[in-house]
Amino acid sequence: MLTDPTTSTPTSPATGEDAGLERTLSLPLLVFYGLGVTVGAGIFALVGEILGIAGDQAPLAFLLAGVIAGFTGISYMALVAQFPRAGGEAVYVNRGLGRQAGRFAGLGVVVTGIISSAVVAQAFSGYVATLVSVPKSLTAALLVLLLTAVAWWGVRESVIVASVVTILEVGTLMIVALFGVPEIDLGVVQDGFDLRGAGTAGAVLTGAGIAFFAFIGFEDIANMAEETNNPRTTAPRAIRWTLSITLIAYVGLALVAASLPDRAAIADSDAPMAVIFEAVSGLGSAPVATIAAFAMVNGILVQIVMASRVLYGMANEGQLPGTFSVIDSRRRTPARATLFVGAAIVLLLMFPLVTLARATSIVTLSVFTLVNVALVRLTRTIPELGHTRWLLNGAIGAVVSAGLGVWQIVELF
Repeated sequence: MLTDPTTSTPTSPATGEDAGLERTLSLPLLVFYGLGVTVGAGIFALVGEILGIAGDQAPLAFLLAGVIAGFTGISYMALVAQFPRAGGEAVYVNRGLGRQAGRFAGLGVVVTGIISSAVVAQAFSGYVATLVSVPKSLTAALLVLLLTAVAWWGVRESVIVASVVTILEVGTLMIVALFGVPEIDLGVVQDGFDLRGAGTAGAVLTGAGIAFFAFIGFEDIANMAEETNNPRTTAPRAIRWTLSITLIAYVGLALVAASLPDRAAIADSDAPMAVIFEAVSGLGSAPVATIAAFAMVNGILVQIVMASRVLYGMANEGQLPGTFSVIDSRRRTPARATLFVGAAIVLLLMFPLVTLARATSIVTLSVFTLVNVALVRLTRTIPELGHTRWLLNGAIGAVVSAGLGVWQIVELF
């Protein structure tokens, strides 16, 4: 049975309380949720692309992308503590810049989730193709449909599934890193932080623009606030942990990749992390390719969950039609919003992976710019945000996000 909270408010038979979204997420689950979407396609699928563009400077590209994401991450930490609501960005920008800007930000987040899921689905099919001979498009479409069903099933179940897979994928990256540490060339590390070469700065910025895709996901934590226990403290801590772990893992693995002699094999592969593992360990790549495929599954699942919650939150804010606020009364998940997101992902599978990744980064950077500007505006009206550090962080976050976004647009066209 489906219930529509815009026309009636269902209640729990046991407690008589409003039967909205269920609060079941703790700090560990929320961190696993955040890592589940950040540690996925970005490092497993795009490390080869970034290595091909930035070369020795690939680690610096990841570091720059992480720093840019970090400024906005701090802004999210401040805002989610003030507005622990589903629909995060739409709520923040609506409060700070007005209704139309809030609608644009919310839809931008949904578009980001949908496009990035299509990227991950394609990356998944690429890794699967290294293991078995199956049509990539069919594999990707079936995966999206299956994960849409899981997302409808329930948020706790979805996050538990994502947490298990996150343990596998983070563990795999740690194993690759441990094998790779002896291969790190200190000369490459030194060259990687030297920007004096002609065209080097441009290569780093271009690489950072694509690497930024790898950090997309920490902001999804804010959209789970209505399903989190003590969200005002839990959500900011989860964002901090997610960004810190991700940045360390990405820069470390980029150092390993940049130190290997056969960069062309990594850059040209549909399964670059598997190639790196084979090179540093001398073992077969099948285990890493298998785990990488699971990592892709994780990224899609958490994005479907996130995007559907944004649609639900915007509908409850009156920014979208009420149909998106319909809740499955048995599963207590946003039913129609989840189905809409799954269908949209399938439709985007026809576009190239790198083009979708660039588009995702551009849309996300636009949203991040709006969120940071909203924080600057809100420092004037909310006493808790009145400290100078929030004003400065929001201003810096807006400038660096907008700057990288403009660079990406120039590169795209």
